[in-house]
Amino acid sequence: MKKKLNRIDILSLTLGSIIGWGAFTLPGSKFLPESGIISTAIGFILGGLAIVFIQEGYHVMLENHHEDGGEFSYTYKNMGRVHGFIVGWSLTLCYISMVPLNATAFVLVLRKLFGTKMDVIYLYHIAGEPVYLSNIFFAALIIVIFSYINIKGLRPSSRIQNSMIFLMVINVIIIFVILYRKTDTSLIMNTYINSYKFNIMEVAKVFAIIPFLFIGFDVIPQVSTELNFKPSKATSIAILSIVLGVVFYNLLNLITGLVYTPQQAISEEWALGSAVLENIGYFGFLLLILSLLGAVSGGINGFLLGSSKLIGSLSGYRLIPSKYNKKNKNGVFENGVKFVAIISFIAPWFGRKVILYIVEISSLFAAIAYCYVCYIVARHSKGMYRYFSMIGTFISLLFIVLLIMPSSPAKLSKPSFVLMILWTLMGCFYYNKYAKRIG
Repeated sequence: MKKKLNRIDILSLTLGSIIGWGAFTLPGSKFLPESGIISTAIGFILGGLAIVFIQEGYHVMLENHHEDGGEFSYTYKNMGRVHGFIVGWSLTLCYISMVPLNATAFVLVLRKLFGTKMDVIYLYHIAGEPVYLSNIFFAALIIVIFSYINIKGLRPSSRIQNSMIFLMVINVIIIFVILYRKTDTSLIMNTYINSYKFNIMEVAKVFAIIPFLFIGFDVIPQVSTELNFKPSKATSIAILSIVLGVVFYNLLNLITGLVYTPQQAISEEWALGSAVLENIGYFGFLLLILSLLGAVSGGINGFLLGSSKLIGSLSGYRLIPSKYNKKNKNGVFENGVKFVAIISFIAPWFGRKVILYIVEISSLFAAIAYCYVCYIVARHSKGMYRYFSMIGTFISLLFIVLLIMPSSPAKLSKPSFVLMILWTLMGCFYYNKYAKRIG
């Protein structure tokens, strides 16, 4: 297959995967209530620096490893079948969970526009949240559209990605400038700035979920065989995406903080949307929706592409059936895309709250993948990259400890912890019963 992804394509792919639904919804539900403005910013800056150290390990991987599957195939070749499966199984959940999560974010936009008119045919409550057939239908429709685009190949998906991410960036900047000029800054100063006292717990709550929020940067290794430039040159693009991600997460948190106190923000279904709608009107809200659609589209597109590549690689190494390693005439692992789509269809039936629990453990599994890559690089490299990768390994372990240690302020919730155990047990069962047989 002719390599089709240029530097702009890769920047929009990684940035779109980093700045997903969370950048638009977490300011009201998590960042402002738990960490405010300054602690959130500190958490993101430290987290961004941590990911940059981890990225140095990925740089060495990209220089020496030119295969689909990224971290999975790299670990398989260096540490064997079992460790490769652990990384592949971990990343599979990380990538696949992002697709239905971003798809259901479209439903949030529609609910903000049309209110309860969107809630048609009540089915049941799960995890304290009602599930409506109409919401499932719209989420599934979005998944079908982007699956079709991805099956058609990289060229149409990258064009759509570039356009949507450009709109997202421009619109968020416009919204911030307008809202900053229209609102009284005394609220944000009195609530978040003047009385601020450094709190390590507040910073840790943001820092610990950085692997989940920034997992988009590792889409690059999954598409390294499709680049029209040397894969090692993608490092600078990944670092730029990380920096822009830090800026945009904080910018959207500032927009929300200009209007709401923590108590007001958490009481809103979508605090950022309400802040823009109430203070700029429908014009600003339209810009915000276009930005959110760009972010969500980027997330779905990026993770559909990344997960199909990962599944194709798992199949190539005989850890899942061989049919997933077959490419269509467009050079796409079509069966992999269809598999991700089918799994994504199932997820909305459990409600958005359960999907959020699943995504919460993505930070843990992403950190495991980071740890493996940095450990392998540290073991086989010399000089500067060895030391950077040793730091990356330590940082990855720190992420893991923060998420599973009982006394940690950022520990996984009980439902997420249970789901983590279930996914691990499923992996053990699958490997022992099926993966060995396939191999």
